[in-house]
Amino acid sequence: MSALPLIELRAVTKMYGQGATALQALNGVDLAIDAGDFVAIMGPSGSGKSTAMNTLGCLDTPTTGEYLFNGVHVETLTRDQRALLRRRYLGFVFQGFNLLARTSAQENVELPLLYRGEPTKIRHAVAKKALASVGLQGWEHHTPAELSGGQQQRVAIARAIVTEPAVLLADEPTGNLDSQRSREIMELLWRLNVEHGITVLMVTHEAEMAAYAKRIVHFVDGVVDSDTRNPHPSGLNASTPTPIREASNVA
Repeated sequence: MSALPLIELRAVTKMYGQGATALQALNGVDLAIDAGDFVAIMGPSGSGKSTAMNTLGCLDTPTTGEYLFNGVHVETLTRDQRALLRRRYLGFVFQGFNLLARTSAQENVELPLLYRGEPTKIRHAVAKKALASVGLQGWEHHTPAELSGGQQQRVAIARAIVTEPAVLLADEPTGNLDSQRSREIMELLWRLNVEHGITVLMVTHEAEMAAYAKRIVHFVDGVVDSDTRNPHPSGLNASTPTPIREASNVA
């Protein structure tokens, strides 16, 4: 018998507002993600991809439908329980890096451990290891202003993985970077997925960045329009994805 998906959305809807001004952001989304997968989520502006990512990251809750994480119904959890799930199992990387400007790389990476109440000695050791894993050994005491954009994003990734999350959620992680730095960040995410087994969910509008993923999910009008498997998720020369399934829009 096959294992259950790590993450599963079942007929998830999300409505913002009421009456004539109501906005249907998600319109019955079904999506299953296995542990160790690397999924690129794509779609035009307003397609629902960001709302889906916020739901998957426990930053928002469905209006209707079910969200299961490792078999647990997330939609039934309290705000504090969702926060605990995020802290223990999820890591986040954003387009804007979100680093503390006057704080060293080491201290930025230590923040999630500080929130957990880890002792200083453990925080230092684990953060240093995380920075080394993203190629920043020797840069621990530099502030963001002393780092390039690519290095800042590496610090942000180190901060996201320092707690050893099961899932890394990346929202346009290369959006503020040039082509070379973008490829470096994507190679890093690819290695974290392949070598460390971290499940990666990434929102991107760039097809060349999505080519690093094992699956590419397209959202249109609040539903999953297509879900394709990439047989060669090794970078810019990955071959054309092959369909897993085609989902027609649901009115």
